[in-house]
Order: sequence, then C-alpha cells, then structure tokens
Amino acid sequence: MNTLVAYLIVIAVWATTPLGIKWSGEALPAFAAAGSRMAIAAVLGLLWLAARRQGLPLHRRALSSYAAALPGIFGAMGCSYMAARDLPSGLISVVFGLAPLISGVMMQWLPGGTRLNGWHWLACLLGLAGLALVFGDSFALLFQDGAALVGDEARRGRGLLWILSAVTLFAASGIVVQRVGAGLAPMQQTVGGLLFSLPLYALAMWLSGQGFDYSGDQRGLGAIVYLAVFGSLLGFYCYFQVLARLPAATVALVTLITPVLALMLGAALNDELLGARVLAGAAVIVAALGLYLLGDRRVRRGVVSTAAGDG
Repeated sequence: MNTLVAYLIVIAVWATTPLGIKWSGEALPAFAAAGSRMAIAAVLGLLWLAARRQGLPLHRRALSSYAAALPGIFGAMGCSYMAARDLPSGLISVVFGLAPLISGVMMQWLPGGTRLNGWHWLACLLGLAGLALVFGDSFALLFQDGAALVGDEARRGRGLLWILSAVTLFAASGIVVQRVGAGLAPMQQTVGGLLFSLPLYALAMWLSGQGFDYSGDQRGLGAIVYLAVFGSLLGFYCYFQVLARLPAATVALVTLITPVLALMLGAALNDELLGARVLAGAAVIVAALGLYLLGDRRVRRGVVSTAAGDG
C-alpha cells in the first residue's frame, strides 16, 4: 500500500473512531457494542491470517503478549464505550491524545525508560491545565457531599473518570506489549488479543447486567461494523505500515491532527456543541501534545549528538 494512502487512512480512522463508539452505543449497551466489534474483528482477522497462510502462534511468549494487550483491547476500549455514554465524541479523542504523555510518565519508573526533559514535564503540566479547563466543574461535583450523579456537569465528570481510566490502560498495555517482545506480526498480535478479550467482555456484560438489547438504531449497528473492519483491522494494519516507513515524529503528528478533526466531525455529524471554555481546554491539550513532541525531538537530537561524539 502507498505510504501516503496508509497515513491518510490512519488519520481518518483515528478521527472517526470516537464518533463510531458514540453511535454504536446507541444501538447496543456499552460492553455488548464493544464485544460485538471485537468478535467481528477477530473473525475477519482469522480469515486474513488464513488467506496469507499465517498461523496464530500459541507458544508461551505469544500467549503472554496477547494477555499484555488486554488492558488496551478490553480495558481501554470497554472504558471508552462507557465514557461515550456521558461525553461528546470530540472530547473522547482530545483526552485520548494524552496517551503519549501518560506513557512517558509511566516509563520514568521502569528500568531502561527514556527520561523526560523539561519540555516533556511542561507538556504534562499544560495537559493537566487543559483537563482542568474542560472538566474542572464536573470533576469537583463528583466529590461534593451528597451530590447526585445527575445533570450535564455530573455526567461529564463521570465520563472523565471512565476516559482517564481508558487512556491509562491503553498506555500501560502498549508498554507491556513492547516489553514482552514476542516478535509477532501485527495481525497475529491483533487477532490473539481480540480472541483473549472476548471472554472478558462476556463477563463484563454479565456482571453489569448488560445484554444484547438492540435498540433498532441502524446507524449504530453500522458503526459497530465500521469499527470492526476499519478501526480494529485496517486502521491497525496501516498504522504499522507507516510506523515502519516514516519517522516516528511524523507518525506522532497523528495525535495532533485527529482530536481537531474529531471535534469538527462531532459538531457536524452529531450536533455536539461545546462551550468556549471546553474548546479552550481542548486547544490547551493539543498544545501540550505539541510540546511533548518537541521534547521527543530534543531527546532524539541529544542521542544523535552523543552517538556522533562517541564515534
């Protein structure tokens, strides 16, 4: 596949996924919608592997890698679908853009992790400031004595807890999968993780009392199929294509572009009207991502300079 086409597909998929999650939750309960998406994607992925005559490795390290993906495929996605009940799709994308910052902070406590510089820490502080602008009143309401979880602000605060859990689990999963280093092909890793997640989605449905209560919303049903085909398979495949062919900084720009597009799509297609304060907070979060990328660039320059000096 042409690199530019693959890059544009990644941007399109990442920008439309939050809206797809929002719509699919209108057809089925949250865990049923997410589990259905993963089941369809797993079947299609197995067909993909069969067509390419690739097996699904089941050795010990591969199984560990599939398990390491569960916080992302089950935890992060399940929490995202729960958050979509209370948050606009655009805000889901904006907050999910903080994943690189959270990953960087996590790496500080792991051996061999890249140390964050001043630009990185400034970006983290700016990201927190952006979150405070967007969710400050909502989050405070959650901790008021006797405050009932009703009203827009309280619902937004509840959604914040879900989406922050999602981003944290997603970041942690990526780190663990990388450290397991099973050497699997991207589609093998994807299918294995998807299959491992299905029993957990079934358990979550049972514990939460959610069933396959289809509302009759055809748009939502189409969103589930779209996310299974494009969000879980094609988008993932294209992402690894561009990751192998383009500089990491160019790939990372996706996290700056997609929140803006997601906000626009939410407003245009789902009538998501956001106030000035929320938009200002979203702009601050996107600026924080830009600063974080600048920090990464300076770290890479420092590594190159050190290597040249040693040479």
